[in-house]
Amino acid sequence: MDFTPKKRLSLDQYLNGIKNGDKIILSQAITLAESALASDRKMADELIVHLLSGTGNSMRIGITGIPGVGKSTFIETLGKHITSEGFKLAVLAVDPTSTKTKGSILGDKTRMESLANNPDAFIRPSPTKESLGGVSINTRETVLLCEAAGYNVIFIETVGVGQSEVMVKEMVDFFLLLMLAGAGDELQGIKKGIMEMADAVLITKADGDNIKRTQQAQSQFQSALHLFAPSSAGWIPKVLTCSSLNDEGLTEIWELIGEFQQTMKKTGYFEENRKLQKVNWLHHEIKSRLESNFYNHPLTSKNLAAIEKKVISGEISANQAAQKLLSAINHEK
Repeated sequence: MDFTPKKRLSLDQYLNGIKNGDKIILSQAITLAESALASDRKMADELIVHLLSGTGNSMRIGITGIPGVGKSTFIETLGKHITSEGFKLAVLAVDPTSTKTKGSILGDKTRMESLANNPDAFIRPSPTKESLGGVSINTRETVLLCEAAGYNVIFIETVGVGQSEVMVKEMVDFFLLLMLAGAGDELQGIKKGIMEMADAVLITKADGDNIKRTQQAQSQFQSALHLFAPSSAGWIPKVLTCSSLNDEGLTEIWELIGEFQQTMKKTGYFEENRKLQKVNWLHHEIKSRLESNFYNHPLTSKNLAAIEKKVISGEISANQAAQKLLSAINHEK
């Protein structure tokens, strides 16, 4: 067996492979962007800079919902519908991260096996790592790489529902919330903040004995959405139902997304939102790199354990401790 390390691709090989829609090279480029190695990060940054002119031409859609709502089944069924209309779809399925191994718990594409074999679809499971937003810390880079490879619809499937899902909202054009009916008081199972961020709510599993409950939930959610102030773009979120099992309601939600895109482009909000996304990404990168530089600094490594002990013993406060560590680095400069 040959254990010789694989030679890393050159910048031109990455560029040519991505522009030609090579899924293997696209996967390798995403792995490069997810790497913590400084050399890999440098290469990934160069790669994205060269590809920027070919990005931004997709419809970016965030999809979230409570566990068990059927996100993967919905995405696979809708994905087949979308690709049948001539679109190329990339699904960034963010898996929960194991706290022990720091790797993706699911680690494969078995949840969407049919879509994974579709030549016009690309599925990329990624661990969330230490990110709080229900998305991988490198999701933005992955979106750009997929767009450069010709994918004009991007799904970002998030881990679940929580206040930190605001990170998802900040990187997509359309934010879709999936909900279940018949699981008690539907409005108790979700926070107001998520409802306010949603551009549409979709009640899933509208089939069999669940149809009546789904219709009742649809009415409840639509009433609840009317209590919120209209969005700055003037869009009024709608509540739809669907059955992935029976392939019902999928055309309607896809048409609604198209209506949203058309309306937002007409008002100018679509472009303004994209500009805001870029600024948010800049500030996220600044915070991320400052944090990384701090924890990787030799003085932090040298003093952190001792400072932690002082905080635990009550000798100093957490605020004082943080100030000491930061001051030591700043004084060195």
